[in-house]
Amino acid sequence: MLRNPADGTRLRILAWLAEPDPAGRGLTADDIAARLGVPHPVALTHLRLLTALGLLHPTGQDDGLHYRRDEMRLAEVTQLFEKGW
Repeated sequence: MLRNPADGTRLRILAWLAEPDPAGRGLTADDIAARLGVPHPVALTHLRLLTALGLLHPTGQDDGLHYRRDEMRLAEVTQLFEKGW
């Protein structure tokens, strides 16, 4: 699920959220849409899937929902892939 679509969009989102500024405040669907150059609903679809997988944690703020990486869950998933799962 992380590798679809083939262009690595979801992996790029996770990488962006690891950058120092976004890691602290998170990114909104509008932020992701602008970075990807896609419509808001497309960005939201990617964010919802990553959230459903437990890799992102959305938090509500005055200026909209912000998504942050769930580092514990990412470590678990990484470990599974390293074991050849």
